Amino acid sequence: MFITFEGLDFCGKSTQVSLLKAYLESISLKTLLLREPGGTEISEKIRDILLDKKNSRMVMEAELLLFSASRAQLVRDVIIPKLNEGFIVISDRFHDSTTAYQGFGRGIDLDFITKLNSFVIQNALPDITFFIDITVEEAKKRKEKNQFFNLDRIEISNDDFYQKVRNGYLYSAEKEKRFFRIDGTKSIDEIHNEIKEKINFMLEVKRGIK
Repeated sequence: MFITFEGLDFCGKSTQVSLLKAYLESISLKTLLLREPGGTEISEKIRDILLDKKNSRMVMEAELLLFSASRAQLVRDVIIPKLNEGFIVISDRFHDSTTAYQGFGRGIDLDFITKLNSFVIQNALPDITFFIDITVEEAKKRKEKNQFFNLDRIEISNDDFYQKVRNGYLYSAEKEKRFFRIDGTKSIDEIHNEIKEKINFMLEVKRGIK
């Protein structure tokens, strides 16, 4: 099973992916947690380039292709082999981030992004994508509370950019049946329980119980 998490920065994804990994391991399921960009030696080097604030002059086309290059390496080096070994793979972001951030956020042609995403991920399409949805206003409040963190090149983007990104996620949530939208203003435990309930149902279906 391949599980991905999506949403605006500061939506709480990282907390939830860690909680889900711990839960799945507690019921003796082989689980691998990944992040994007990153996850392989090459992909982590690309991550450093993408998120470094010193690279403020990076053009959107370069940004798109670097994210895609990182993902291609991750898919072939890690995701497909681990899925074939029977692991449950959880990824903090995947190709839907490209649709939202580079497609809607940067304004790159969506048809081109769809074709590029398809080329990059091959058959590694998520079984379910948890979209933790918060408004731009809520994301801004959370960012202001965490100002002591070193924000990266993407996280320092303005509200207008993030509104476009959220619109992209709402578009994908409407279009893609695998999207499971969650109210990101709920408590950490409430969100975790909602995710657990959905995953447990999917596991039972896979085992033929339901």
